[in-house]
Amino acid sequence: MLAIFQAAGWPIWLLLIASIVATALIIERLMTLRRARILPPNLLDEVVGVYRSGNITPDILGKLETSSPLGVVLSAALRNVNAPREVMKESIEEAGSGVAHTLERFLTTLGTIATLAPLMGLFGTVVGMIEIFGAQNPTGANPAQLAHGISVALYNTGFGLAIAMPTLVFYRHFRALVDSFVIQMEQQAVRFVDVVHNSRQ
Repeated sequence: MLAIFQAAGWPIWLLLIASIVATALIIERLMTLRRARILPPNLLDEVVGVYRSGNITPDILGKLETSSPLGVVLSAALRNVNAPREVMKESIEEAGSGVAHTLERFLTTLGTIATLAPLMGLFGTVVGMIEIFGAQNPTGANPAQLAHGISVALYNTGFGLAIAMPTLVFYRHFRALVDSFVIQMEQQAVRFVDVVHNSRQ
């Protein structure tokens, strides 16, 4: 690998840094955006039980809020159980917006790397082409410099695309996952509102 990096020239190190950052962000998002962590399966039933028991205390609200992103949304609804339906829904929407922003953490960086990697590869290609033209002189071409220039151009193009493609796939996957989670959280919160207000109005 070191020989490949040496053949690819100094622009490859920029791509290497981008690939390390992208890999770290993908692993972090895979660990964070797990369904069981975002949408605990029995949480809505537990919140309904707390509401029906009438035992809504600040301690319970605090624990609910720190339990999961869904807990943040449901705790906002639980805080407003005595308010009109519209007020409850507004509080849910506000909490949902904050949760969505948290779930989208690092996705902009991941999308930027997916977009930037091919351009960085293209930059390396340009550097390689400059070396190729630099190999030309009045007495002929310098074969070693010519070969190095070609290596720089091809390796950087290849590495740029190799980094961009999986990063783009994960970026799109995480975006869709976050959108799905936000919709499901809002649906569960609306179900809780229906329980509080008996029926949809």
